[in-house]
Amino acid sequence: FLCGGKKKSDRQIWQTCRNYLSFLGFRCQLPKMALQSPYFKPTVPFSGPIYGGLKDGMTIIVTGSVLKSCRRFQVDFQCGNCQMPKSDVAFHFNVRFDENCIVCNSHEDGSWRKEERKYDMVFRKGHPFEIRFLVNLSSFVVLVDGKLYLEFKHRIPLSRVDTIGILGELDVISISFQCPVNYPVCSNPVFPTFSQPTAYPIGQCFQPQIYSLPYRATIYGGLFPSKSIIVAGSVFPSAQRFHINLKAGNDTAFHLNPRFDENEIVRNSNLNMRWGSEERHLPCGMPLMRGQPFTIWIQCEAHCFKVAVNGIHQFEYNHRIHNLLQINLLEVDGDITLTNIQA
Repeated sequence: FLCGGKKKSDRQIWQTCRNYLSFLGFRCQLPKMALQSPYFKPTVPFSGPIYGGLKDGMTIIVTGSVLKSCRRFQVDFQCGNCQMPKSDVAFHFNVRFDENCIVCNSHEDGSWRKEERKYDMVFRKGHPFEIRFLVNLSSFVVLVDGKLYLEFKHRIPLSRVDTIGILGELDVISISFQCPVNYPVCSNPVFPTFSQPTAYPIGQCFQPQIYSLPYRATIYGGLFPSKSIIVAGSVFPSAQRFHINLKAGNDTAFHLNPRFDENEIVRNSNLNMRWGSEERHLPCGMPLMRGQPFTIWIQCEAHCFKVAVNGIHQFEYNHRIHNLLQINLLEVDGDITLTNIQA
């Protein structure tokens, strides 16, 4: 579908497909959360659809890490995905290290509107982050790393926003969506993840990829500094525990064990059939919640593993097996639904 003219919008196409699926017998319901699959590790620059558009009560969560060379990066909530002419942008969130500020703006009818600037730089080069965009009827509310940061009043109707775009010098781990109670979606199928920068698929429903547990996979070539492991899923509402193991043969180099019954994340190693001393300290408290989705990012460094949860750094774990290439097996098991693995 070309930009401009009388062609249907992607939002109209999505609605038509949803109606057709209902006609074919797909049952729709009013769930607690709409299940648009997250985008995992998208290539930047990125542009992807928000199926059904923005709604009052939605939250969009962007997690990632700022590159050390970063000058600027931006997150845009767009009205379509056209470049020529440029689609309107309802909310332009632009982090500028070169000016030590965050610029918020909108773009309409080919022109940028009045900037709103905040001179309180909460992002750091070379560090992970989590940005939450809370959508309500009057504004976007932005939280950075769990702290209220700013509010941007709507200048363009929410109903027009159907695309999220990201540009700049950053690595994005995930873009996820939490939706309001009264937002209808298909009860069983879930929209797929598309990570290509210009992907804009027609709104088909698909089953999400679910990994069976216990999960075991070979890490080809073993670990090395800068190698990362990403584990994503959802915690059961009644979860007690789950674990992620990085193993070298029969030894467990790193045992990551969230315990909801103890409200802690236990870290340990099992070498020569013996457990070592546990590490439990969490500077920011328990970052995982029952019944909620999560993304755990394990970054292997020369002397330690660095662990981030939902884009926020949590702790380091010093290596107890120093031949990193021997660590070549990943195990995941416990009270979770496992939806994404990158190793």
